[in-house]
Amino acid sequence: MLKRLLMSLLLALCAGVAFAAVDVNKADQAALESVKGIGPALSTRLLDERKKSAYKDWDDLIGRVKGVGEGNAQRFSEAGLTVNGIGYGATAKPQKPVAAVADKPAAKASSAGK
Repeated sequence: MLKRLLMSLLLALCAGVAFAAVDVNKADQAALESVKGIGPALSTRLLDERKKSAYKDWDDLIGRVKGVGEGNAQRFSEAGLTVNGIGYGATAKPQKPVAAVADKPAAKASSAGK
């Protein structure tokens, strides 16, 4: 019984380490390459750009590093990459309210009848 409990705890600890977040501003090359989809070439580009200055947010990283677009940013984030501890999309940009978007077509339709 005790043996099973200890084994369960050990497996849980290993699983937690396997899914640990990798912050692009703190990680070394090996840690970056542990993220699915990031190989030696991309990790080198990430580190070279980071030497100039730390990444402020995901938009900054996407704008500065060739090969990282919104799609890859989403995949890397899902695989555990963060920028300053934040996953991609976690700080979504505010969007227009639905009511404001819905009012525009109605306004065009009423002015077209005049």
